[in-house]
Amino acid sequence: MRFATDVSDLELADYQRAVRLLLRHPLITATWPDEKALPRVRRFSADLRRDLSEAFGYRLELHGSTARLVRTADRLESDRPALSRTGRPFDRQRYAYLSLCLATLGRAGIQITLSELAEAVAGDANRIPGLGFDPDAGADRRAFVDAVAWLEERGVLRLADGSSAAWVSDPGAGEALYDIARDAVLALFRPPRVLQHIDSVTALLERSLSSSGNAERRSAAQAARRAVLERPIVYYDEVSGEVGNHLRGQALPADLFRLTGLRLERRAEGVLLVDTAGWSAERFPGTGSVAQAAVLLAVAIAERVSDPDGRRARRMPTPDRGELMAKLIGQVDAGLPASIPAALDVAEAEPRAPAEEEQEHRLPLLTDSFLREATADILHTYGSAFGAAWHADPDHLRAEAVALLVRFGAVLKVPGGVLARPLIGRYRGTVAQVRQRTLF
Repeated sequence: MRFATDVSDLELADYQRAVRLLLRHPLITATWPDEKALPRVRRFSADLRRDLSEAFGYRLELHGSTARLVRTADRLESDRPALSRTGRPFDRQRYAYLSLCLATLGRAGIQITLSELAEAVAGDANRIPGLGFDPDAGADRRAFVDAVAWLEERGVLRLADGSSAAWVSDPGAGEALYDIARDAVLALFRPPRVLQHIDSVTALLERSLSSSGNAERRSAAQAARRAVLERPIVYYDEVSGEVGNHLRGQALPADLFRLTGLRLERRAEGVLLVDTAGWSAERFPGTGSVAQAAVLLAVAIAERVSDPDGRRARRMPTPDRGELMAKLIGQVDAGLPASIPAALDVAEAEPRAPAEEEQEHRLPLLTDSFLREATADILHTYGSAFGAAWHADPDHLRAEAVALLVRFGAVLKVPGGVLARPLIGRYRGTVAQVRQRTLF
């Protein structure tokens, strides 16, 4: 037993709940995600700080009424955007306004009005070519309000007087006064490097090179544990040989169970952490029309790939991960200010050259036409389970369902269709039951 050594068996379940809480909500304030969260973390703060550092290389910081888990990133992820209260993913404009809000709050006192915050953000935004902020423009105002609401929801801003609702409709018709949680402001934005000194987002992923074999093994073990936590499924061919060895080892399942209370499921192609406690922000299979369509689509894909009597699915090589990562890095670096030239080197962006067996690795291709037919069949078979809007726009349902399968590592999106990944095999022969509802 290497973790939670000072936690008694009677307290272990509460300790594991605190670990899962921090992993899901790296920022915890007096009110976010709820009023009970911060006391749960403070109760085990010493054990949490030690175990999260040793197991994952994470750093737990506690300041006033804020807990911040500073995580270590091994690669860029494009499927975890900040969301507005309506569930809309943040775009570049909203991220920019959020950053400018934090910069303004860092210079402010203990209170600020919404109009003062908007004026300060507008002043900074209008000095940035290609951004700008006009409070009288509806699109700019909505983007700014989404950024403020994100901070308000997490307790960084607390409404003291007035209401923001009237200001949203007309900036001159209403006002809101906010208390600023300064501990949360300082904890929220903590980059590992001074951003003015980097010329590419890859600098945020750099690690100091280990000088000993023990340090390298410890680093690989931490990377393996992080991979299982950060991704819905980890395929062995996606990680280095050193990390793969730890994923296949016997210590990993015991360590993760001791820390999180969750079981590791291991298959020939990879591993996944089975979420039996509901700690993930999104689960698959889940609830809702898109999740239902996604699991039914997964069943259709599994049956198509494994049908011995049907036409054999064409197989294609998997996309080169180095090229995909270089493309993502280029998209992020395109947002650098003009005064800081982006220095993207594709060769440096690729973490490692693919092995010969990886270059020959091929997966079944399911074409867009098959996916459209399968979606149409799902809507026909389970018609009353899906609303009229989905029946009117089946392509939207297909796109959302495929995007969900991509996020959970079940398929890979490629031009002309998707590649079925091994996780799809879990749903071969599945009999789905969908709760029916009235169409109109």
